Amino acid sequence: MPSRLLAAGQGLALAAGLAFATPAAAGPTQSPGPAAVSDPRDDLSPWGVASGAEWFSAYPIFNPMLKQAGVRWLRGFYEWQTIQPQQGAWNFTLPDRLLSDARANGIHLTGVLAYFAPWASADGGTRRFPIKDIQFWRDYVTGMVGRYQSDIKYWEVWNEFNGSFAENGTPAIYAELVREASRAAKRVDPTAKIGLSVANFDVRFIDAAIKAGAADNFDFVCVHPYEILGRLADKGEPVFLGMTTTLRNMLRANHQADDIPLWITEVGAPAPIKPDAVLDKVQAAQLAKAYLLAIASGFTRVFWFEARGPSYGNGGDLGLIRSDMTPRPAYAALALLTGTLGAEPRPAGWLELGDGGYGFLFDTPDSPVLAAWSPGTHDISLSFDSSVQLSTLAGEQLRLPAGKPLALETTPVLIKGLPAALVAQARSHKAMPYPWGGDHSGAAVVSTQLKASNGENGVRQVRQDTTVADADWRRTDFSRGDGEGHYVYFSVDPQFAPPGTTALEITAVVRRTTPDTVAGMIIDYESDKGYVGSEYRTIPAGGGWQEVSWTIQDANFIGTWGWHFRLNAISSPNEFLVKEIRVRKLG
Repeated sequence: MPSRLLAAGQGLALAAGLAFATPAAAGPTQSPGPAAVSDPRDDLSPWGVASGAEWFSAYPIFNPMLKQAGVRWLRGFYEWQTIQPQQGAWNFTLPDRLLSDARANGIHLTGVLAYFAPWASADGGTRRFPIKDIQFWRDYVTGMVGRYQSDIKYWEVWNEFNGSFAENGTPAIYAELVREASRAAKRVDPTAKIGLSVANFDVRFIDAAIKAGAADNFDFVCVHPYEILGRLADKGEPVFLGMTTTLRNMLRANHQADDIPLWITEVGAPAPIKPDAVLDKVQAAQLAKAYLLAIASGFTRVFWFEARGPSYGNGGDLGLIRSDMTPRPAYAALALLTGTLGAEPRPAGWLELGDGGYGFLFDTPDSPVLAAWSPGTHDISLSFDSSVQLSTLAGEQLRLPAGKPLALETTPVLIKGLPAALVAQARSHKAMPYPWGGDHSGAAVVSTQLKASNGENGVRQVRQDTTVADADWRRTDFSRGDGEGHYVYFSVDPQFAPPGTTALEITAVVRRTTPDTVAGMIIDYESDKGYVGSEYRTIPAGGGWQEVSWTIQDANFIGTWGWHFRLNAISSPNEFLVKEIRVRKLG
């Protein structure tokens, strides 16, 4: 979901109902960081919101609302074409007003250096490369940083360069923009920070840009993991938690500093434009998990996209605030997080609650807070030796007496007044690998059995809604109106196949829906060149289960779009049944 920039314890009782390869289930990777920040342009707050151009003119209305919700950072700035409509002619009126309003509301702005001014672009537009003269870019960066260095410390280079906002763009071109932006900015303001930024979780592109010349010319890294957030509905928390480790491994392999801050500058989940009590609650829970998981795993700053919705007539609303300026439940959820965890929460450890429940401890100015929720596959009940205070996303403040059970739901709950022994237990886990998803690092083969309730052993079906389930198999669902029923998506445990694991055999145990109806598929998989397709395989005739296999030598399972490979039946004459998927390491 790309954005648009701006033109114009012991006291706890449980009852359950790339060439960079390191296990991705480690605990938080964030460096300890300074105890305090004295720069008035900066702080240690993770609470950010991003805004696109469609509703950005309403910032005088929504900025006070963001302040009230505890938001400390806003990502949204005017485009090059607005600020410098002609070469040598600057118009700072609109960004000056924006800065003044943000300052009045105690909100820090992050700058985004984008896109082209038409006079600087070879085709007279704002998105297509090449640039006429790289000196134009240097002058633009110099002018922006020179004007706003007293207010803005952090500058992202472009917005989703690897997406649809940079026609003819390459990693080498992006590396040049980053390098020249860094040099120009730091000549004006040596304390300025320059950020790499990509759509999705495109670690491959970041890696390529660093190798092409961006190395040592950036100070923070930004990702937009919309698809990975969307996977949380399918027990995708381990994948979300693994992002920081994957990024750290990539940076380390490129000899970049271990403490480079990692940011999420866009992430969001939609809800219907019109109020819907059920679906609005789902969006609020997604927002809470996005911030909680990101902070727990080591992201320095998180920006929800977007402040006000809906976005560009897409039928969904990612906004904290509706178009009529009324707050959504997601807004209330964010206000609860900032109010309970404080302006600068720090990750302090984790707990596995019962059989797979999630628990993350945060240090706050008052006392430690535990965020807890269930994966939703079975009941998890907690009780404590002493009374604790509960805060729900709906705004309820409840006292849970000692010994009274608390049934966890998929919506997070915040718990204060924890027993000291429980806090100590969570702290002792801080540097340990996360337990969720199992440990498949030493396995030779991982698999999943597809049926009404899948049996996962290191392979997970990402989108179960694309198939029709039976007690013993699943089948493709060509009848879906969106065409997604031709695909069956999977991810592999990151400990089994971390980035850099290249040689794999993927086997599908499949059967024709009826023996005389021809069917077949390819696999699309994540490689060192991005997502690519394999050769087509026809399912052998007959009524029995058949094994169809592919050998790949260029796997690079990062999860850019939230999945690693899929069965692709777009060319199949008929549907088929799928019983099992196996992935085996080769070599």
